Amino acid sequence: MPEVHTYPPCRIRPAAPPDEAALGELDRATWSTLHAVMPRPQPPYAPFFDDRHRPEDFLVAEAQDGAGEPRLAGYTRVVPPTPLACNAHVRQIQGLAVADWARGRGIARALLRAALAAARGDGANRMTLRVLGHNAPARALYESEGFVVEGVLPGEFFLDGRYVDDVLMGRPLAP
Repeated sequence: MPEVHTYPPCRIRPAAPPDEAALGELDRATWSTLHAVMPRPQPPYAPFFDDRHRPEDFLVAEAQDGAGEPRLAGYTRVVPPTPLACNAHVRQIQGLAVADWARGRGIARALLRAALAAARGDGANRMTLRVLGHNAPARALYESEGFVVEGVLPGEFFLDGRYVDDVLMGRPLAP
């Protein structure tokens, strides 16, 4: 993962263990069937970091809130999609969230660009992700950053009383 980078309007850095509480709160606050397939988290909450979700897998964005104080504004998780050596050249975005107060400020785009740069820095040459078919804002962001639809699993999930497609997207990491 990269060191600290500034992408106006935020500062992006690798996550660290002290970020766990803020990341858990952000994850719960942004939960929605627009992007989540798991049920809404309920107390007692599971730890944000665990054996499969390590701090080094996450990039976090810090931005000034309405009071001018720096706060955790968003995160993304970037990992190899499998433990197989034959696809070690691929990284996958497995989560991207931005706090409500920070939306519309380019934070998701900055996180996405930082994830692409981090994957390149790790020697990857391809990035993939999965997005729910009805999540038009996320799909538009990914498409604007060079991702293309590579497959669709029709009706893969049943959310809020309707079937929702699972859209597979990818792009090369050439600069």
